Amino acid sequence: MKSLKEDIVAQRKKDSLTDTDEVKHSRRNILKGAGLVLMGGLAGKISRVSAAPEPTATPAPPLPWKWVELDPMEAGTLAYQSYLKKHGG
Repeated sequence: MKSLKEDIVAQRKKDSLTDTDEVKHSRRNILKGAGLVLMGGLAGKISRVSAAPEPTATPAPPLPWKWVELDPMEAGTLAYQSYLKKHGG
């Protein structure tokens, strides 16, 4: 009759994954590995975002011409007529 200590030692030897032929591919192990990869990715993303410097935007230079409001209907009509003269039928 085996003692309790011998049973525990035997079970630990059986459960240890020292031999590569005995690697178990179970749903639990796959999900655990996927969770670790996901958490590592999130940690890396958070550390990059928190370490990124604040972008500074420079104001746009003034336009070299005077701004003129255009009538969209008139501009569309002129463009359509110009197309018909040059390319249309």
